[in-house]
Amino acid sequence: MGEGKLRVGVIGAGMVGICTASWLRRDGHEVFVVDPQEPGLGASFGNAGCLNASSVVPMSLPGTWQKVPGWLADPLGPLAIRWSYLPKLAPWLLRYVQAGRLDRVEAQARALRPMVKPTVELMRVLAKDAGAETLVQQVGHLYAYRSRAAFEDEALAWRLRRENGVEWDEFDSDGLRQLDQALSRDYNFGVLIRENGHIANPHRLVTRLAEAFERNGGRLVRTKATGFELDGGRLRAIRTETGSLAADRAVICAGAYSKPLAALVGDRVPLETERGYHLMIRDPEVVPRIPTADAEGKYIVTPMENGIRLAGTVELAGLDAPPDWRRAKMLLTQARRLFPALKESYPEDRVSMWMGHRPSLPDSLPVIGPSRDSPDVLHAFGHGHIGMISSPMTGKSIADLVAGRKPSMDVTPFRAARFA
Repeated sequence: MGEGKLRVGVIGAGMVGICTASWLRRDGHEVFVVDPQEPGLGASFGNAGCLNASSVVPMSLPGTWQKVPGWLADPLGPLAIRWSYLPKLAPWLLRYVQAGRLDRVEAQARALRPMVKPTVELMRVLAKDAGAETLVQQVGHLYAYRSRAAFEDEALAWRLRRENGVEWDEFDSDGLRQLDQALSRDYNFGVLIRENGHIANPHRLVTRLAEAFERNGGRLVRTKATGFELDGGRLRAIRTETGSLAADRAVICAGAYSKPLAALVGDRVPLETERGYHLMIRDPEVVPRIPTADAEGKYIVTPMENGIRLAGTVELAGLDAPPDWRRAKMLLTQARRLFPALKESYPEDRVSMWMGHRPSLPDSLPVIGPSRDSPDVLHAFGHGHIGMISSPMTGKSIADLVAGRKPSMDVTPFRAARFA
């Protein structure tokens, strides 16, 4: 290795891990990625595919907890909790409620904007190198409401976007129909954010980025990371199930499985999994012109190269409980409210379902930066609903830290020590 070049191990081959490894390799480091699975088979496989630069609104807002009983009582609601898991979940929920104070929410939104704003631009840089630029599309994102009053009920969320530089266009009922004639006439107000983008096939993009990483000299290691070998706080190797891998730096990008690894280097992080579901329909009767969300129902229909993806639910049940496929199937009922031309049911060869684990922290901010016990082990996990969106800037920031450069975004709000 050349002067100043390091041997860096990235733990996790999802979008955050692959983007991080790609930026590190562009700096000339010797980089390897450790994951027992092929790239992109975790949360990166099944997300909604959005690259929303406007995603600055935290999940917990003032008064959000008051809506929870109604969501739980609605079988088609955006939230479900496995009651057997509640005792273990309670400390995380308490932190979640505390994170929803107005002053904290405003600070969280300010921290998120520099991380998500350049998402389309930076993803295009990486995708171009991988020959996959056509997968990164930028046609905007539509939030559909049944009335303007419903939009005004979310005034705080839209104020946070506006105060952080997000611009949008508003449409009445006739304007919505001009945008997309297939949209139900039950929706009479809409907001279009033009800077937002989406991925036409998230798994294929991660795969292509990983292939480019290997072509450029990176290495994929199919094993599970189990710990670290430290000597006086300096990293010597990453321990795995198949032996130790020598490394000068390590980056924890293991998504919902990052918590025990972070604990090994001194950081007790309240990481939880928000189990997300999607339903894919191949050859649907209608495809939205742009990604379209039912803003009140908290779900989205995204056009993709192999059909449409319906996504948006949250289930709090931990890492080990089996999937509740009703959470995926109900997405079709919800999507038909947006696009009535969709059928009530589809044959099995045209539908697929998926469940994955969003790595979520109660304040909606990921953990990015050095660990407590070693400056050589860095964190890059806990991105919740914005993993795909924030992965390019997260990876670039980690590469800056490894190189000793000042990151182009302030990483201070993302430090693990905020949970100490």
